[in-house]
Amino acid sequence: MSFRLALTASAAVLALAAAEPAAAWPFQKKEAAPAAASASATPTTQSAAKPGAAVAPRKANAAERAQADRLDTLARAVFWAHEADVDPSDIEAGLKLSQTLRALGRNDEAADAAAKVLVMHPANAEALLELGRDHIARGQGFYAVDPLQRAAAAAPRDWRAQSLLGVALEQVSRHDEARQAWTKALSLSPDNPTVLSNMAMAYASAGDPAQAETLLRKAVAQPTATLQTRENLALVLGLQGKAAEAERIIRQDLPPELAEQNLAWLRARMAPAANVTPAAAVTPTAPRTWSSVQGNSGGQ
Repeated sequence: MSFRLALTASAAVLALAAAEPAAAWPFQKKEAAPAAASASATPTTQSAAKPGAAVAPRKANAAERAQADRLDTLARAVFWAHEADVDPSDIEAGLKLSQTLRALGRNDEAADAAAKVLVMHPANAEALLELGRDHIARGQGFYAVDPLQRAAAAAPRDWRAQSLLGVALEQVSRHDEARQAWTKALSLSPDNPTVLSNMAMAYASAGDPAQAETLLRKAVAQPTATLQTRENLALVLGLQGKAAEAERIIRQDLPPELAEQNLAWLRARMAPAANVTPAAAVTPTAPRTWSSVQGNSGGQ
């Protein structure tokens, strides 16, 4: 089984390149199931007015918004949906609604929320970045290219726009342009582990795991490297047959149950398949895909 085939069939190439770089493993630490949103998730819309009197909804104040950011994901979505309804021109509400919907896997709705912000604020760089993330999460990198190019033009010194643009271009197989965008991102933010990790997984998917390993080792050496960066390094090491080092990283970073699941997933892809074609050999648990990779909204 070739590395190209194994990686293409079994691993997500890139992530949203936000706070988190590429994610490839099918088994990840998961957020606890969100509790049902309570009435306290939205700001009070009634005051000491007489019973039955109509009271216009009001926007939450700064303290209430800060409190909302500590709620579970579903409750945050309810809160920010209310805020966006009360004031459709509220940039913060629209962007946080988009980010939270994406965290729930509701990527089409997330893109709609970001697009609504851009109706009111067509040149807002953060909204353009957010719409780009949402389209990438939808698996529709083609539609992410334009807003991300506009974001890069609006904020030419912001590495995030170039990094995300590289992700979108890679998703639509414009590989040379993707690498140019990442090179630009690295010129703006040297040795950025997110950019290095995304470049690495692109090389891995293209059948060059050795170059991917080089970039990932540089990425994990950075103080801001994340757990996902280390997991990607473990994946690339394992698929090159460097099982001992891959296992050490996995067991160090993940709880035992998840570590065993990831190791079993990796061994299945390393094991020779008897009387089976390479394509059929890649059959274990479905991997994470573009649409399931959720980046942290705060970093890029």
